Amino acid sequence: MRDKIYFASDFHLGVTPKTTSLERERQLVSWLEHIKHDAKALFLVGDVFDFWFEYSTVVPKGFIRFLGKLAELADLGVEITLFKGNHDMWMFGYLKEQLNAHIVDNEMILNMDGKRFYIHHGDGLGPGDTKYKFLKAFFRSKVCQWLFARLHPNLGIGIAQRWSRHSRAANLNEEHFLGEDREWLIQYAKGLLQQEHFDYFIFGHRHLAYDVKLHENSRIVNLGEWMYARTYAVWDGTQLKLKKWTP
Repeated sequence: MRDKIYFASDFHLGVTPKTTSLERERQLVSWLEHIKHDAKALFLVGDVFDFWFEYSTVVPKGFIRFLGKLAELADLGVEITLFKGNHDMWMFGYLKEQLNAHIVDNEMILNMDGKRFYIHHGDGLGPGDTKYKFLKAFFRSKVCQWLFARLHPNLGIGIAQRWSRHSRAANLNEEHFLGEDREWLIQYAKGLLQQEHFDYFIFGHRHLAYDVKLHENSRIVNLGEWMYARTYAVWDGTQLKLKKWTP
């Protein structure tokens, strides 16, 4: 029976070294194979790829096992939603066409089973980080995308791969919970709750899995990452649970 909703983020497929990215891809395929029997919908909440850009006739090579498994799920009727992260914000129409996927630019507000969900990759939210917020606005602009598209794919993707070697994902160490008063996504969620009610906030980006009670009827879940932890969340119609994938 297809009655479960799955959430995962921050796979960073393609981050160097390639051998670890390939092993992570195999782990993801085994997880997707596991959930395909009861999944009603799959939400991939950003940074699925460490870099992604769609030229008019070219996309980054690789990820064939992962994309093939997503296509299989789509053909089975699983609804797939992809959120743009800070590493793969240049998704346009290719994955929508191939997977019938819904592409989300920023947040999604979802009413489901009598509960209200707020879902966002998590980048650029909360106080501070002014430099990144400026860069995000520029990178998402039509001008920036047009300029990058003028580069030959060998050059453009090559530049992106070199940049990736210095990324947070490529040099990731185990992250630690900073406390509710210092976790910016928790502070952001608490601010939103002062304006309107959400039963669940679901984020990625932080690379740390946690499930925190904000008040009696509201929780925040960060999905973590797949470089080390391989964590994800599942909604069964009554509860949202944070889990770890062990093949």
